This record gives sequence, structure tokens and C-alpha cells, in this order.
Amino acid sequence: MAEPFPREGLPLEQARDQLLQSLQPLEGNERLSLALALGRVSAEAVYAAEAVPGFRASIMDGYALAGDGAAPPLGRSWRLVGRSAPGAPHQGELGEDEAIRVLTGAPLPASASRVLPQELVSRDGDDAIRLTGEAGANRWIRAADEEAAPGQLLLAAGQRLGPAQLGLLASCGVAELPLRRQPRIGLLISGDELTPVAEPRRPGAIWESNGTLLEALLSRLGARVAERRVVPDQPEALRRALNELALDCDVVVTTGGVSAGDSDWIRPLVAELGEVAFWKLFLKPGRPFAFGRLGAKPFFGLPGNPVAAAITALQLLWPALQRLEGAEVELLPRLQVRLAQPLRWAGGRPELARARLQVGADGSPLALVEGSQASSRIGSLVGADLLLELPASGGQLEAGSPLWAQLLRLPIF
Repeated sequence: MAEPFPREGLPLEQARDQLLQSLQPLEGNERLSLALALGRVSAEAVYAAEAVPGFRASIMDGYALAGDGAAPPLGRSWRLVGRSAPGAPHQGELGEDEAIRVLTGAPLPASASRVLPQELVSRDGDDAIRLTGEAGANRWIRAADEEAAPGQLLLAAGQRLGPAQLGLLASCGVAELPLRRQPRIGLLISGDELTPVAEPRRPGAIWESNGTLLEALLSRLGARVAERRVVPDQPEALRRALNELALDCDVVVTTGGVSAGDSDWIRPLVAELGEVAFWKLFLKPGRPFAFGRLGAKPFFGLPGNPVAAAITALQLLWPALQRLEGAEVELLPRLQVRLAQPLRWAGGRPELARARLQVGADGSPLALVEGSQASSRIGSLVGADLLLELPASGGQLEAGSPLWAQLLRLPIF
């Protein structure tokens, strides 16, 4: 096919901006329980229906008092008139010289103004207590709206739900909520040389690993591969697979076949069936990357080398999937690190080198690059904490030299 594309390829940021600007969130929501909502994207804002916890509660095991809330003097005593526990509140109010035993989280009477921690109190028989330690300024009372006030925003639309958001919603009595529809991903792996991992490998063939790598990576990122196919480098079979995936899925992703070799049919077929918006990245690894459309469906042509496929999926496919799901697009966080060892690289294109994160004697983050950085070597991804951003100029840097890196760690909460 003709090559109406820049020889060197697009810079990564320009390619990302171009594809994101061409995408809109998918239509449609679904309502699911919290148990099924982890990693999904909220479709609507969620507000608290009432105050949470909804009652004033004791922060400590101790004794609740009435009065003005000021710290009482040492030696002061009170008569015990009851007990309040979580789920079993004391019935009635407190007089000036009365106290009730309270447990952590227990509701407090309206007249209670302070809780004395039990460590500051001694018992005078069965029905009285006496203050033996300094009470201090802290009243040890949790407000009725400490977690949420009525009408308070709990969750904005377009937020990806993690454990903390789910816990907050549950604490406020939200059992289910509307979620954005997840893109259905059709994944096509092409190549005559590919052998299923369960079968013996014939001479000159390789076991197919890109499908496993990419499906696992996308799953880790909260995306879902709905259909996965392995197709040989045969134009008619590839044309049929591309048409069927575009019909059944929201996004078509391929790996392999987008370069300029004799058996690279994917890109010319996409140009025939739809549009190739751009091809080639000014990036290492990942230069043979294509973006376009198959009809109305976005198309992402990842490189055939597994590391290049994984890196471009992180840098371009993942942000696109976030946009399609209606989420705020979040990229990998960046931080400045120092080289743990001297590093030499060829340059020519900006490079994302796989590195381990270490901590220097002074507490500063260090990046350690080990082994071959070949885009065909999946082992360079094993244990990688960072994608080290190396400039296109190439050269050599000494240990301790500062560089920027992308952090390959997902948030817990």
C-alpha cells in the first residue's frame, strides 16, 4: 500500500492525543451490585441519602458524661446508670452526675458531651466511677455525619471504582449503582509461525504468547477481551476475521502484520475495509503501530514483537479504552529516578527501557536496567517496576544520572 505517513512516525504524545480526540464514550449503562463493580466506571454521580453513621458515637471504650464538655477535675465521681454498645444503645438521657459505660462505636445519648477513656477511670464499687487521669481536650465523640452528610457527593460520574470507593458506598447504604458499559475487545493475533502452547512446536515455529500476554495485561488494567483469535497470514482469512470482529466487538486489536513485510496483511486490509489514520511511532519499542477504523469501530494494530505490543498497549490502547468507557483518562504516573548503574543505549528514537525500582542509601529512587532490552524478549518485562524514558539522542550516562520514568504499579485503593 502507499505510504502517506511520516517516515519516522509520530511522537508518542502526538499519537495519543490524535487517537483520544477521535474517540467518544460508548453509549449505554448497566446497573450492577457493588460485588460486581470493582474496576468499573460510574455512569452517574452518587449522593448520600442520609447522614452516616447517622448518630453520635463513642470513639473509645470508656464512660459517657453529660455537662458542658469541659475536662472534669481529677477525683470527680459519677454514678453509673447504664450501658451502650454497638447495636444496643442506652435508653434515656444522662443527668449531671451520671455516667454510662460505652464501647467503641456505641451510640451516645443526646445529652452526652464527652467520653472518658477507660484508662483514665477507676471503678468505685459496681455503680460508680472516679476520674484518676487527666481528661484532656479531646471529647472522643464521632459526629453523626463524620462519613457523610445528607446530600454529600460520594462518587462523581466517570470514576473508576476501587476498594475504597466500594467501601464508602457500602458504608452509606448504596447496594448498586449505574456503570458505564465496558468496551468489548476483539483480539486478533496473526502469523503463520504461531503454534498453540499445548501443541508440539514444529521447526521454525514459535509458541503463540502475545494473546496470553495481552489478554492478561488488559485484564489487569480492568479491560475485557471478549473474543480472541489466532489467524495465519492469509489475506482472505484475515479479512473475514477483521470483518467479524468489527461486527461483534466495540474495539478491534491486532498484533502482528502491520509492518511493511511481504506477509504483513493487516494494515492494507484495514485500509481497504476502513481507514488507517496513522502508522508508525517515533518510539522504541513499538514503531510498527497502526490506528484507524473498521467501519465505525476503532482499530489498534499493535506490533508483533511481544514487548512492543505490551508497551504500545499501555501507552495508547489503555488510554483509548478508558475514553471509550467514559472514564477520566489516567496515564502511568511519572517520577524522577537516578541510574543505579552506568547505562549506554544506541538512540535513534525515544526508548522506554524496562527497569527495576531500587532505593539508594539516601532514600532516593534508583532505576536498574538489566539484561537485553530486545522487543522480542518477554523476560525484560518480568519484574519490571519502571519504564525508563531514554532520549532519542542516545549515548552513555553514569550511575546517579537523573532520568524520568513511568511507574508500572497499579493503585491499591
